[in-house]
Amino acid sequence: MTPIDEKALQAYVGKQVTVEDELRPFPAQALAAALGRNASLDQGDFIPPAWQWLYFLDIPHASATGVDGHPSASALLPPPPLPRRMWAAGDMRIERPLRLGYPAFRRSTIKSIQAKSGRSGPLVFVNLEHEFIQNQILCITEEQNLVYRDASRGPMPIDQGGPAPAAGEWTQQINPDPVLLFRYSALTYNSHRIHYDQAYATQQEFYPGVVVHGPLLATLLLELCQSRLPYGAIKTFRFRAVRPTYMGRMVTLNGTLNGNEIALWSTQDGSLCMSATASLA
Repeated sequence: MTPIDEKALQAYVGKQVTVEDELRPFPAQALAAALGRNASLDQGDFIPPAWQWLYFLDIPHASATGVDGHPSASALLPPPPLPRRMWAAGDMRIERPLRLGYPAFRRSTIKSIQAKSGRSGPLVFVNLEHEFIQNQILCITEEQNLVYRDASRGPMPIDQGGPAPAAGEWTQQINPDPVLLFRYSALTYNSHRIHYDQAYATQQEFYPGVVVHGPLLATLLLELCQSRLPYGAIKTFRFRAVRPTYMGRMVTLNGTLNGNEIALWSTQDGSLCMSATASLA
């Protein structure tokens, strides 16, 4: 079992880092193509919700990259307290969309770090706040929940995540194939090997297959909304990963509108994978 130095971790609470970005149109154009969007995105256009994840990227040096492909050192985060990391949940509030082609900055703060024990062993939860600011205006406030856990010592039972709810008012099926995962990894500079390295994912982290990015699934759920609502209608969005989603198996995206609230979820193989909610402006 990996020892956790809780006192050392607490020293990072309150740490803040600011990153600037010019918000060049190319990453948004490339993601639009990867998702099969027909609309063009160019200088001055608004960035769709969650597409800010294409920008303000951490680009660790090769020597600062761990065996799993994640950064082993970061300007903001402490050294990984446990070897396995996942983005488990997120929450964003959109005051106004960011515009492509104009400078902006992201101010990131570590709000809390908590060590706990779970069924699979020790866990460390890191809560981050990101503020996206453009033209001196706070555009988006985002909360990011990271979970660190110990390495698996052998195959684990597949987490079923609970039965899938009935189909939503809106539904869309998508097959997350290797090309989509490769493009999303490249555009977000995400080198975590579970998203592209079959041998590593199955033999080192003991997943049954290559894992679809949680942020990609969240983006796809928001795209389901965007295809059915006026542009800029989303005010808040909250998501939580329930169980892993695997490449090469059909995923069903679901949404149900109830007044100003939207319930969103994704399913695979009859199981709930991601649960989310959105509200309208």
